Amino acid sequence: MKVSIFLGSDSDFEVIKDGLEILKEFRVSFGLEVTSAHRSPERTVHLIKEAEQQGARVFIAVAGKAAHLPGVVAAHTVLPVIGVPVESQALAGLDALLSIVQMPRGVPVATVALGKTGGANAALLAISILAVSDSELKARLETYRFQMVEKVEESSRRLKEKI
Repeated sequence: MKVSIFLGSDSDFEVIKDGLEILKEFRVSFGLEVTSAHRSPERTVHLIKEAEQQGARVFIAVAGKAAHLPGVVAAHTVLPVIGVPVESQALAGLDALLSIVQMPRGVPVATVALGKTGGANAALLAISILAVSDSELKARLETYRFQMVEKVEESSRRLKEKI
């Protein structure tokens, strides 16, 4: 397993779902667990250590509201941690975003966008991190980016045909 993914609750699955598909597309192995920084802190620490033993190189932690899960993960590993804030009704996810992005000096968490975009970008950021030492993965990421350019150019051509 290269990427270990923790969800603060099972309701966070929709946020990371697209990211899981991206990891599969890139053939990057991952594990997925539901664990809570507040309701199951011992389980969280155990899962971090277990993931490291299983070869995890990057962690993704998805959490809403107080969103302490990414910070707790970062406090228990020196590996990269990517936090994905989840939108909420109360504060539209601003609470989670600020919780994750405002980590104290010395315990960084990379933070991506709120919601599903963040889930997809977390997977792509994890892939970028892994690609530093994996030339095949880097080549697949370069192809992915090139295909994005082609899609933009195709959209431009189609739009011009309409005018």
